[in-house]
Amino acid sequence: MSYLFIDLGLYLTKEQILVFSDFHLGYEEALQRRGVLIPRFQFKDTLKRLEQIFVDCKKKKYVIKKIIINGDLKHEFGKISDQEWREILKLIDFLLEHCSQLIIIKGNHDIILAPIVKKRIKHKNILFEKYYIENNILFVHGDILPEKILERKKIEKIKTIVIGNEHSAIALQEKSRVERFKCFLVGKWKRKKLIVLPSFQLLTTGTDILREKILSPYLHQDLGKFSCFVISDEREVLDFGKVNKIKII
Repeated sequence: MSYLFIDLGLYLTKEQILVFSDFHLGYEEALQRRGVLIPRFQFKDTLKRLEQIFVDCKKKKYVIKKIIINGDLKHEFGKISDQEWREILKLIDFLLEHCSQLIIIKGNHDIILAPIVKKRIKHKNILFEKYYIENNILFVHGDILPEKILERKKIEKIKTIVIGNEHSAIALQEKSRVERFKCFLVGKWKRKKLIVLPSFQLLTTGTDILREKILSPYLHQDLGKFSCFVISDEREVLDFGKVNKIKII
């Protein structure tokens, strides 16, 4: 399996697939219902950052046949907000301009995402699934283990699993300054390669894997041998080596 990290996206070179996870569109309206008022700039910034990723791919001549959203496209659990209706449809349309097929994986926040996707699902180039498999690579959100959704024979054939869900991040310290960065993690889960994607939710950084409670059942293990790739403020992906070599602040 050959792959590259491009900002917050994972690009599979052989399959020509670009993968993102955890957009959590509608987050601002959800906060507003709880009395937290913030400007609604996340969607604009999301499109801008995605556009730059597509520009980078074009410059490097990376062909994008498929785009996978690996769960949690929306934020609200029990309803569809007006913001989610507007922004999700716009994002789907935008992504379809850059690929031949869009695959949307259902995350734990996507309980009632189907009514929105159905507005576009009539197009054969959109799939809405609990998981997706290509070339023995399993794309699944990360909140449910394979044995809950796959037969044993299919699981045995899987060589690589790509998940989101965790919003992986890490806090780094330089002298007295401490900053938290989104990061990719690459390790193992039951002898299979496991790639953990950071969130594309730009209002928050995510879960500090060194200090905070881990949510995904795939990561309920010693993460020390996982490799950590940090996304800098300049959108560069930097190899920070093994997690157990990173100083805990």
